[in-house]
Amino acid sequence: MTVTQTAGRAVKPIGGFFAFTMDTFVAMFKPPFQWREFLQQTWFICSVSLGPTILLGIPFVALVTFQFNIVLVELGAIDLSGAGSGFATITQIGPVATTFIIAGASSTAICADIGARKIREELDAMEVLGIDPVQRLVAPRVLATALNAAMLNGIMILIGLAGGYVFGVYLQDASPGQYVDSVDLLVGYEDLIHGEIRAVCFGVVGALIGCYRGMTCKGGPRGVGNAVNETVVYTFLALFPLNIMLTQIPYSLGIV
Repeated sequence: MTVTQTAGRAVKPIGGFFAFTMDTFVAMFKPPFQWREFLQQTWFICSVSLGPTILLGIPFVALVTFQFNIVLVELGAIDLSGAGSGFATITQIGPVATTFIIAGASSTAICADIGARKIREELDAMEVLGIDPVQRLVAPRVLATALNAAMLNGIMILIGLAGGYVFGVYLQDASPGQYVDSVDLLVGYEDLIHGEIRAVCFGVVGALIGCYRGMTCKGGPRGVGNAVNETVVYTFLALFPLNIMLTQIPYSLGIV
């Protein structure tokens, strides 16, 4: 196999994914919108993501907030722990933890669902009936994941601020009033909006990867399992560079 053939085989799936992405965005605006599927998938994705979000949020808070407060104690500035908790939670902990949840729970669940339909030839049957699988199945799932990502990010922020309060006030003798008063010292509404936008972008990309691998899987049940495993890897590979880009661009432009 020549270098050109190898490069072509590597680039072809990427081109197929971008073409699939464009088809999905076009399908979002085609009537009729599948509201029933959207609501069902919103609840389904929430059910598989909410528990891991809460369980992941607690150790993240312990890892970041508690260690940061130790530094503040050494500096005699523990009353500013609210500012550190707010900055860390809103700008990094929330979006990064959302990345883990989307890659590990949401995208894989979507891939397994779509992949099972693929090997049962349900997608082929829909096309025979003149139903667009992208409009019927993919677009509602992408929008449902984006909505859930925004909500998961908000939950992570609440867990981070509440956990920071518990660690700072009850374990490290910070003043409750000073903690609450300093939360918005380093961050504002623009940072919160920026974090929510990042989370929505993560949800869209993660759902697109899960749907694409589900619709292109082959080889029966084993192929679905392989597609699910690949979805986790591909989602991580896509979301972490995207997180860096979305974090740096607004600061470079002076937006936040």
